[in-house]
Amino acid sequence: MFGRLRDHIDSIIARDPAARSRAEVLLCYPGLHAVLMHRLAHGAWRRSWHLVGRCLSHVGRVLTGIEIHPGAVIGERLFVDHGMGVVIGETAVIGDDVYLYQGVTLGGTSSEKGKRHPTLGDGVIVGSGAAILGPFTVGAGARVGANSVVLRAVPAGVTVVGSPAQVAKGREPQTDKADFAAYGIPGGVSDPVSRAIDGLLDEVHRLSARVAALEAEGQDNREDDDTPPASRARAGVEN
Repeated sequence: MFGRLRDHIDSIIARDPAARSRAEVLLCYPGLHAVLMHRLAHGAWRRSWHLVGRCLSHVGRVLTGIEIHPGAVIGERLFVDHGMGVVIGETAVIGDDVYLYQGVTLGGTSSEKGKRHPTLGDGVIVGSGAAILGPFTVGAGARVGANSVVLRAVPAGVTVVGSPAQVAKGREPQTDKADFAAYGIPGGVSDPVSRAIDGLLDEVHRLSARVAALEAEGQDNREDDDTPPASRARAGVEN
């Protein structure tokens, strides 16, 4: 148990440049406290001590601001950074080395019993305010940008952004620590919705310029038509 705790703390130090010591992480990181409390609650839940599990989960929520249902399955070295407002549903499954920022929701879109929350593969990063809703899988090494709303499965190793989330253009992130993507957004990617809007604006500008050119041409033609008839007649005789 202590070996797992040390490994968890070391993984947080490796990923968070603000962490200065094991003691600081152990005493001052609510994301770690929430996971440790969940381990206890989940153990009670698996033994069918459901009320005990829910009470322990509620205590963890009060202390940390992070709500994890005791039925959720969480792998090793989950890092909930800052953490306030994170919600993880009953049938959610989280792999190893997952990174969640504040305000993340792993929720369901159905009130039916059974699997209704997402599954996150190993090494997934979910940016702040993102919502992943439904019983699908976010593949290993995938990135979910901040404030994205994910409503369908995400392939492994890609970055999705927007609402509803779409695959963003850019290089596919790796799963090693050297290529960590803060808030789930690697460098060089852009929001596909923003790209579409930019394309529409470019088209509007092009059409506006064309309309202005046609109006100028029409104005020249009207000025020619305003020439007095006598002047047009003299111009015809001279020709």
